[in-house]
Amino acid sequence: MKLTPEQLGQLVKQTRKAVGVTQKDLALTSGTGLRFIIELEKGKPTCQIGKVLTVLHTLGIKLSLSTPPLKGGQDE
Repeated sequence: MKLTPEQLGQLVKQTRKAVGVTQKDLALTSGTGLRFIIELEKGKPTCQIGKVLTVLHTLGIKLSLSTPPLKGGQDE
């Protein structure tokens, strides 16, 4: 499943509200700015990945990545 910036923003917003944290408090605890949190929750596609990962970690959201099956024994 491909996750869109809008879907990620909604996930952040829902989780933030579920744990009872304001946007301002999330910005302070994650070391980002309030504007960044607002833009992230709105699904801005150009948000800095490092800051996004920090916010996810702050909220306890776990991110899972997987690689496609690799072709056996070929070095590039």
